[in-house]
Amino acid sequence: ERKVAEQELQRVATDLRALIDTANAPIFGIDQDGLVNEWNNKAADITGFTQDEVMGKNLVEQFIASEYKTAVKTVLDNALRGQ
Repeated sequence: ERKVAEQELQRVATDLRALIDTANAPIFGIDQDGLVNEWNNKAADITGFTQDEVMGKNLVEQFIASEYKTAVKTVLDNALRGQ
């Protein structure tokens, strides 16, 4: 029974990974420090930055234009706080 549950969990994780990777919208994620931990194919297409280029890097500091950094950081900080 446990093995079946583990297999189902793996199947769901694989399905979610495929959904994120092939979505027609950019999907990205950051951790509490603002470091990129998710970057799908559409995000790469739109920005020109591959997943390898952005993963583990600070999204705002390294990939947001200077004139938008403050506003984007505020929005992301609020989102991380659940606001």
